[in-house]
Amino acid sequence: MLKDLSQDSVYSWIRLLISFLIGAALNIGMWAVVIVLPEIQDEFNYNRAEVSVLFALTMLGFALGNFFLGKLVDRQGITFTLIFSSTLVLFGFLVSAYSNSFSVLGFCHILIGLGTAAGFGPLMSDISLWFSKNRGLAVAIAASGNYFSGIIWPSLVTSFSKGPPDWRLQYILFGIIAASLSIPLAFLLRKNIDKKFLQKDTQEAGRNLSEKLITPKVLIFLLVLASISCCIAMSMPQIHIVALCVDLGFGPLVGTNMLSLMLFGGVISRILSGIAVDYFGAAKILLLGSTLQCLALFLYIPSDGLGSLYMVSLIFGLAQGGIVPSYAVIIREYLPAKNVASKVGLILMATIFGMAFGGWISGYIFDVTGSYRLAFWNGIFWNIINISLVLFLFFRGKNEKHQYLVR
Repeated sequence: MLKDLSQDSVYSWIRLLISFLIGAALNIGMWAVVIVLPEIQDEFNYNRAEVSVLFALTMLGFALGNFFLGKLVDRQGITFTLIFSSTLVLFGFLVSAYSNSFSVLGFCHILIGLGTAAGFGPLMSDISLWFSKNRGLAVAIAASGNYFSGIIWPSLVTSFSKGPPDWRLQYILFGIIAASLSIPLAFLLRKNIDKKFLQKDTQEAGRNLSEKLITPKVLIFLLVLASISCCIAMSMPQIHIVALCVDLGFGPLVGTNMLSLMLFGGVISRILSGIAVDYFGAAKILLLGSTLQCLALFLYIPSDGLGSLYMVSLIFGLAQGGIVPSYAVIIREYLPAKNVASKVGLILMATIFGMAFGGWISGYIFDVTGSYRLAFWNGIFWNIINISLVLFLFFRGKNEKHQYLVR
């Protein structure tokens, strides 16, 4: 039964579970620096802006990793890519833990982000090959490892520390967790999907794209613009919610809990969106998620009470969780299966750059105005651009077809 290498088979679901576990372990590299930022700041006696460079470098590595590791998957396979990436993450954490140089820390965080990326885009693209009927759900579950990692590992590792948290010990534990779980599990992903299913997917994608009356390059260009704009909007609450809570007098612990609630909502949203994608199509769910995210950003503007912020943060998480996986499914629905990891990686790299720029511009707006109100309006502006691009993609071809039928 486990020798069945067809799509939506028993083995496909087992492979999905393995992929989720790898993602949950490897993506610890994305959240680690967020947790230990205050301790690193105290030790090196830097201000918050200077030490936040470590997060920016992590995200830079994560963005580049989704693209370049996607290319590596297309050439060497997912198993080799995961082992290589896990080794990078382990090396980055261990060297960071024993380093007294901030420059070395910066370089190591690029490596950590680069290796961590293998637990996101490459896993999503790989599992998309193994599903057809349940592809949206499968991609969403694989992507959920990213959020799930941010929910469980920081709390578990912190609970092992006696007294004040030691960021160096935490980094050692983070590295061991990422590598010791990811590398053994990677060997279980050595099987390849039967090529006849990839040929079938390629034929279906060609028919879908021909109905849109656009070329593959134009589609990718539109998706890159859409992913950048949606993640500029998405970054405002995700990156600045802790700072917002501190400014309102609620403290960083409340902000951290609010972020966890947001991520929990994101996990639920990704699963539900994945199910919906399989019934209604990725473009419709992308449009719905982007619209709901925009509405949630509107709700943040008048919210300054503790209860209302918790509620809006949960709503925001439930709104945006399914957006990024929808891009990966759209790639599979409209483009050939060949080199799919590179294509998905390019789109996800654009989302990370959008998050990075959005986080920076929101902070800049706050510095200039002394408030996050205009930063939320900035997010709404970019969200509307995203909705416009998705609407264009959604209706592209339908109007032309209707005009042809009328004639």
